[in-house]
Amino acid sequence: MIDGKYFVIDAHCHIYPEKIAAKAAQSTGNFYGEIPYADGTTDFLLKEGRSVGIDRFVVQSVATAPKQVISINEFIARSVAESNGLMVGLGTLHPDSEDMEGDVRHLKELGLRGVKLHPDIQDFKVDDPKCLKICEICQREALPILMHTGDNRYDNSNPNRVLPILKAYPHLTLIGAHFGGWSVWQQAGQSLAGMPNLYVDCCSSMQYISPEETVELIRLYGADRVLFGTDYPLWSPAKEIENFMALKLTDEERRLILSENAKRVFGI
Repeated sequence: MIDGKYFVIDAHCHIYPEKIAAKAAQSTGNFYGEIPYADGTTDFLLKEGRSVGIDRFVVQSVATAPKQVISINEFIARSVAESNGLMVGLGTLHPDSEDMEGDVRHLKELGLRGVKLHPDIQDFKVDDPKCLKICEICQREALPILMHTGDNRYDNSNPNRVLPILKAYPHLTLIGAHFGGWSVWQQAGQSLAGMPNLYVDCCSSMQYISPEETVELIRLYGADRVLFGTDYPLWSPAKEIENFMALKLTDEERRLILSENAKRVFGI
């Protein structure tokens, strides 16, 4: 499938402690009306991902309450340390934290490379002043934010809210998951493409839009602005690789998306 031709980074993986992994994975699946492919454990991710030629994994989780931030970030950092260099970690933050500066400081001390936010699951609007504080700090600290973007059921992270952030924080690197707008892909592309501080990833998208639309979105944003991701444990890494490799892209476009862009964004 890959046959060693490309170095591959899965830039969007969720992992959970073993004792709660299956429940957490199912909860995420329920949110999207999907049955998760895997159980959300680190072991499954590494075994499955390595078997299909994925070389590195950017792992993350999301705090649904401020009190979860420290324990989740320590779990992610510990998992990364135990992965023999296969994983890179992103931390979580919560807009209702009473010590955002302290949370960011701790995140950096743990060696985490950025921040993951999920406005819909965490239940906040991305242009809420509390979220803007996160953007301000991450811009100052040069921490990229991987943010779930888009949902036609809510108005927390749709393009109308993301675009002002990109303009207000021009030195913040924002990765808009799901081509910048899950379930509102075309609207997101038309609104957000060309913003110089925006990257997008392609996960949880190829199941819903055609290969032709996927290629159009890649070229609308620019192949140098798109990251490959599987959204593990929601989808099969093998199937995600298969779907991506079937796209009519050039070798250079594939190389950029499969690894070079993630290397640049996350310092891999």
